[in-house]
Amino acid sequence: MAAAKPTLTDSLSFCLAQLAAATGEGLGGEKDPATNETPLGCALLALRTRHIKAAGGIERFRARGGLRPLLALLRRAAAAGPAPSQAGPGSAPSSVASAASSPAPASGPAPSAVSSSTPSPPVRLRKTLDLALSILADCCTEGACRAEVRRLGGILSLVTILQCMKTDSIQNRTARALGNLAMEPESCGDIHCAGAVPLLVESLTACQDSLCLQNVVRALRNLADSPQHRLALAQQGAVRPLAELLATAPDAALTSALVRALLELSRGCSRACAEQLSLGGGLGPLVSLASHPKRVVREATILTLANLCAQGLIRPALGNAGGVEVLVRELRQRRGPSGASPASQQPLVRAVCLLCREAINRARLRDAGGLDLLIGLLRDPRASAWHPRIVAALVGFLYDTGALGRLQALGLVPLLAGQLCGEAGEEEEEGREAASWDFPEERTPERAQGGSFRSLRSWLISEGYAAGTDDISPDWSPEQCPPLEPAEPASPAPSPTSLRAPRTQRTPGRSPATAIEEPWGREGPALLLLSRFSQAPDPSGALVTGPALCGLLTYVTGAPGPPSPRALRILSRLTCNPACLEAFVRSYGAALLRAWLVLGVAPDDWPAPRARPTLHSRHRELGERLLQNLTVQAESPFGVGALTHLLLSGSPEDRVACALTLPFICRKPSLWRRLLLEQGGLRLLLAALTRPAPHPLFLFFAADSLSCLQGLVSPTLSPALPPAVPMDLDPPSPCLYEPLLGPAPVPAPDLHFLLDSGLQLPAQRAASATASPFFRALLSGSFAEAQMDLVPLRGLSPGAAWPVLHHLHGCRGCGAALGPVPPPGQPLLGSEAEAALEAAGRFLLPGLEEELEEAVGRIHLGPQGGPESVGEVFRLGRPRLAAHCARWTLGPEKCPRKRALALVGLVEAAGEEAGPLTEALLAVVMGIELGARVPA
Repeated sequence: MAAAKPTLTDSLSFCLAQLAAATGEGLGGEKDPATNETPLGCALLALRTRHIKAAGGIERFRARGGLRPLLALLRRAAAAGPAPSQAGPGSAPSSVASAASSPAPASGPAPSAVSSSTPSPPVRLRKTLDLALSILADCCTEGACRAEVRRLGGILSLVTILQCMKTDSIQNRTARALGNLAMEPESCGDIHCAGAVPLLVESLTACQDSLCLQNVVRALRNLADSPQHRLALAQQGAVRPLAELLATAPDAALTSALVRALLELSRGCSRACAEQLSLGGGLGPLVSLASHPKRVVREATILTLANLCAQGLIRPALGNAGGVEVLVRELRQRRGPSGASPASQQPLVRAVCLLCREAINRARLRDAGGLDLLIGLLRDPRASAWHPRIVAALVGFLYDTGALGRLQALGLVPLLAGQLCGEAGEEEEEGREAASWDFPEERTPERAQGGSFRSLRSWLISEGYAAGTDDISPDWSPEQCPPLEPAEPASPAPSPTSLRAPRTQRTPGRSPATAIEEPWGREGPALLLLSRFSQAPDPSGALVTGPALCGLLTYVTGAPGPPSPRALRILSRLTCNPACLEAFVRSYGAALLRAWLVLGVAPDDWPAPRARPTLHSRHRELGERLLQNLTVQAESPFGVGALTHLLLSGSPEDRVACALTLPFICRKPSLWRRLLLEQGGLRLLLAALTRPAPHPLFLFFAADSLSCLQGLVSPTLSPALPPAVPMDLDPPSPCLYEPLLGPAPVPAPDLHFLLDSGLQLPAQRAASATASPFFRALLSGSFAEAQMDLVPLRGLSPGAAWPVLHHLHGCRGCGAALGPVPPPGQPLLGSEAEAALEAAGRFLLPGLEEELEEAVGRIHLGPQGGPESVGEVFRLGRPRLAAHCARWTLGPEKCPRKRALALVGLVEAAGEEAGPLTEALLAVVMGIELGARVPA
């Protein structure tokens, strides 16, 4: 097939020349008989269909200077078209018309005045405009062309055409060109300044063509590129016609364009945007489109609904339209196993939390399973940045008994406690317009106030929350002043939108002059909810647990400044509630209060200490006051019955916990003696020491409990500890064995003992036989050794033999017993001290055994010894040393940490053989000598 014959329009130069000529000669011209078109028309058609569409065509067109004559052509065409109407909401400002009639940057005569006699442009003029606008719109898809068009003043020309030419095709292409130009912030600002928005809004209501409407909607969407521009669009009425179009069930393409535009316009949703969308009837269609089969439409719709939640005035209507269920369902899907990333969940989380501010939406959210969803978010560490917002949202359910029960069953209380002691993320604060719409704003102070507001104002003044009407803003809402806690003199809490700003709160019945400061910080919402839970008749199941108490105590002791009085009231309320007594016992809560507040040892400080602020005296006073509250409950008839039931009929774990807690909360001798001594509570506790610990601080609690019990049993007893002075400072007793060791011994030895090492030690036969029944039988009886001058002693090292020889010759307290004892920090098992003790027992030398044990106690349990030495001494398995270890551990002057560490060492040393340890501790606690009869 022969190639097509080239034409003049195949040349870009020819087309540009025709374009330039048209700007100077006019828009008409003679028709070409072959094509029935003017040369300008042919050139424009070729530019649009061939040159611009070719690869790199737009760049070549711009580089050859095609934009300048093209814009000049548009100006001439606009000037030749019909004049705009003189009035109406869609008319552009006078500056636009004057700018359109001013000399253009391109060369050529100024356009003549627009004639108003022609209602619509001629066919040829309209075709020329269509082609030129199409070319310009295509060129504006490239960034360099957009900058060139803006520099040449093309935006004003387009706005003039939009104002003058009301034909759908011209409006369509003009809107497309403006939409492409608005893709850059600089052009977007110029389009706003040129007054294009009212004209585009007018096109929304005047145009019938779907494609034209799509381009107008797209232009408005691109013009919403900043908060200022979005607000300007809303204030100029751009949102309502979009909502009305959406409500008329348009075609799929227009629907997609509309929801995308509404998504952009609703970002940071302004009051004007919310009002127009509601008045335009857009809420129902948006909720319906949330289940659209097309993903782009569905997601844009859902995000638009989420954006609308930022305005309190529209949230009730949104809930009535079904928006709550839509947002909850979508958030649940995004949190599923195959859900989206946490970043995509953020706007939905924010929206759901905002919906909790109105009572009607809270009910819908509760019925839709939103509470489970919010608790799941609180459990998710990946959502920690949203936790403050979620907790603040849950404050809205403060007086919803059913919701509170559900939240408690879902485990809200430990999560709230975790919020008190954890590092929570920061959330941006909401504006005033996000406040609850249950009490709508009254923006005009002079407006007559409704009866509900008048009664509320009167109540605030009568209760002392406000000194007068000047203290109450007409814009007051419950979010700025949440409701009171019942049965608690605390004043309303601040809004979740100002969590970090302290405010003055007034106590009912007091004058404003006596107002007290109650801080409200990040922990405020969590404390408010915990306080509400603590006011239940029996809050023990939720609040008197390890996690909840740890959270409260972490906050009370770790707050940089004075903690919120609400936290102190919660603890006081719990310890004063008889229904919580058993829970405090079962959960080791009383022991935890004493350890954390009175002794200054938190779970994180055990066993290795952690750098913490110095224990404040107010913490100690608080702990003693709380324990006193528990003592009042424990010593009441109800408390006596509850403790007796726990100790005698409870589970094994409950019985141990009861025995451990009794010394902390019982001061009546008749009560603790009956429960701990007569009914076996003390033996239960001692037997539990070597079992798996039911609490991380169990051994610390047990050591403190045993020490307290010892003080109750023997308040004036001073335990017989080994002397606290080193042995070398005591006046030594004379040594009777050393004279035998000199070169001229006096008296002369008549016997030598031969050790396994070959060492021969001198001795006196008579003195040795007198000191021990073993040696009397060996040296004076019928054994062969009685006739030998060199008697072997098997299995005895020189170090172990040294105190034996001294003792055989009458030395008592000469210091020989200290020789085989290693210094603190070195093991005693396998040492010469153990060998000497074994030899003393084997040779029937009880006096030497006692002297060696005293030496071990002096060195390892004296001032130089530490808690780690206690277990080493106990491992020797000597009953008297076990008693010394127990006395050292429970000594009243020991610090709680050392006492507990020593008990840990004793338990580890005892292993599975708990009998000796139990008997030693029991004897020390009861204040009796080991081996005497103790209570069963």
